[in-house]
Amino acid sequence: MEHKIEANPDYSILSVKVPAGEKLMVEASSMASMSSNMQMKTKLAGGLSRFLTQESIFINEFTAGESREAEISIAPGLNGDIQHHVLNGNEKFYLTGSCFLASESSVTYNTKFQGLAKGFFSGENFFLMEMSGVGSLWFNYYGGIFSVDVVGEYVVDTGHIVAFTEGLDYSISRIGGYKSLFFSGEGFVCKFTGQGKVWIQTKNSMALVSWADSFRRIEKKSKVNFD
Repeated sequence: MEHKIEANPDYSILSVKVPAGEKLMVEASSMASMSSNMQMKTKLAGGLSRFLTQESIFINEFTAGESREAEISIAPGLNGDIQHHVLNGNEKFYLTGSCFLASESSVTYNTKFQGLAKGFFSGENFFLMEMSGVGSLWFNYYGGIFSVDVVGEYVVDTGHIVAFTEGLDYSISRIGGYKSLFFSGEGFVCKFTGQGKVWIQTKNSMALVSWADSFRRIEKKSKVNFD
């Protein structure tokens, strides 16, 4: 499908031209505007599996009218970049939680269990989104997003991973010793091995939360006088 990404990487918005009679699957609450001949249905998608990956259990299905193509603008909830990837039917593509934005209806969705150790220590969800099929997929996350071609080994902070291709295996480990773990501001990293591509976000949403929390006003408890 013909598409255009504007205002990236800070406040990206995606415009997609949907051919007559075809469907586009869009994450709930992401539609910004659309042609008048576009029809929308809200469907359960993946059920519990989507909930486990921090996605909405509902997905919106937009269908262009039979007479002509329709256009839809999609705005993600987070301030950040939007990336496009085309699945060829012979690969699986993995997204971390809350990254899915839209896809053609020919793209299928499943979940992949990371394992208790990987899920807990990575700071990510215990489940990944496993995308397959044929067609366009759009995903987004906080900050800018860039890709790295991996051949052999590559290390990424767990809070900066967005997506990666099949062919890459990964393990979670500490960076430095225990002193580094508790005092350096760094913690666990993900070591990718094999051959493929990994997408990395330039910002870490949890770092933003920690920074903002330092300015949070804390109300002092009033003392009770029993005299």
